[in-house]
Amino acid sequence: MSAMNWEPELEELRKRQALTRQMGGAERVARQHKGGRLTVRERIERMLDAGSFHELGEISGKAKYDEDGRLTELVPANCVFGRGRVDGRNVVICGDDFTVRGASADSSIPHKFRMSEDMAAQFRMPIIRIIEGSGGGGSVKTIETTGRANLPGGVYSSSGADLTVENMSLVPVVGLGLGSVAGLGAARLVASHYSVMVKGISAVFVAGPPVVEQLGEPRTKQELGGWEIQVGCGAVDHAVDTEEEAFACARRFLSYLPSSVHELPPRGPARLDRDHREEKLISVIPRDKRRAYHTRRVVNMVVDNGSFFEMGEGFGKAIVTGFARLDGWPVALMAGNPLYGGGAWDTAACQKIIRFLDLAQTFHMPVVHMVDCPGFAVGLAAERTANIRWGMRALAAINQTTVPWCSIIMRNVFGVGGLAHQPVNRLTVRYAWPSAAWGSLPLEGGIEAAYKAEIEAAPDPEAHLAKIKKRLDDLRSPFRTAEAFWIEEIIDPRDTRRLLCDFAHLAAPLRTPGVTGFAVRP
Repeated sequence: MSAMNWEPELEELRKRQALTRQMGGAERVARQHKGGRLTVRERIERMLDAGSFHELGEISGKAKYDEDGRLTELVPANCVFGRGRVDGRNVVICGDDFTVRGASADSSIPHKFRMSEDMAAQFRMPIIRIIEGSGGGGSVKTIETTGRANLPGGVYSSSGADLTVENMSLVPVVGLGLGSVAGLGAARLVASHYSVMVKGISAVFVAGPPVVEQLGEPRTKQELGGWEIQVGCGAVDHAVDTEEEAFACARRFLSYLPSSVHELPPRGPARLDRDHREEKLISVIPRDKRRAYHTRRVVNMVVDNGSFFEMGEGFGKAIVTGFARLDGWPVALMAGNPLYGGGAWDTAACQKIIRFLDLAQTFHMPVVHMVDCPGFAVGLAAERTANIRWGMRALAAINQTTVPWCSIIMRNVFGVGGLAHQPVNRLTVRYAWPSAAWGSLPLEGGIEAAYKAEIEAAPDPEAHLAKIKKRLDDLRSPFRTAEAFWIEEIIDPRDTRRLLCDFAHLAAPLRTPGVTGFAVRP
């Protein structure tokens, strides 16, 4: 019977599949679990819709045979990849198997990494990279195991490094750093639109503690590349407590985006009445301009219930960025944060804005800007970090967008930084609250200098200063600006949600699918 069919070969296939599913062996799997980490196959199972994973290259690896040509050993490649579904949508997923030689090049098949990136690009599917170790990168032992030194890059490189970056202009890319991530793995993690670490478990670095210690800087993994470091500097977008939370964040991030730039962001359910008026908005901005308020609370009052998905919370804190929905329509929202530096844009905030607007432009997402910016940050720290250069790059990013744009001026718009409240080269939608204030520079702190001689000559300098302040306050009223039609509309803050939902509906047919790519910055 066996001579009449291919059952012996299928039995051989099942044997090889069983060997590769053992990954690095029971001992290394147990070590992975003891360290509080799932295995790559467990991660893929939890990330994707149940039963949707279709693996490619499952039996690839390094094999040994006896004298008769029978298989005696099969060490699987430390890259597991294939296609599956997330909330019913097709995605590519590629995961490092740390149980096999720490996911280093010693046991990798680079073509698997490249094919995962190529599949995402060619079939227009989001890609999820689950990264631990060097992500297919090398180790010192690679020289000995291959018998030669690897020359990085070049036309014959099979690592897919070119596609790793190129895909950011084509499909949504998610990076999950779920352990120690170094070298090429770190590069693959941050070359994404959204990246996540696990607190206390993940660490990300160009080179790990052993290498750094040789340079005279002994550090633990967490000291060198723990989540506080990487989220705080903006290299990684978010950190969570568990791997399950990381998977949930990835699913939610993808829910706002199209599968590729050739599609449009999908409309979701509207979870709040379009005409809802939040009474608290009438008093949310303090009359005392020295007092701050909670921007995130304002955002959540005007977007669909529970729809605000913040990204980059730990970096560039003067600006809050994230996705939200307005009557179901997805938008890219950024809002000034007066709780940090008064909301002045420092270098980190400008870098965050550039990257965020690139994301919005790439995937055709309308932008909503809740404006409160007293200008660029000033002082020695700002000068040392080239804040004016990064500020101008942020202005360039704003003016280079072509997606629909709506600005809600809540409070401050001053100085060169004030130019950034909307693109200046095209028609956009703009509203101002009665609490709005604008000008070349804030009056506070400048009156005494500008009117110094007049104040000192007055019989009652304090009373004269108060008189000047009152006169200038009257002149800078937003109603004076509206008289000249320099601001199109002053609104009741409680009408903000209705007007933003109107904007989302107006913007929906203006979104145009197609390749835009990350814009080149000056």
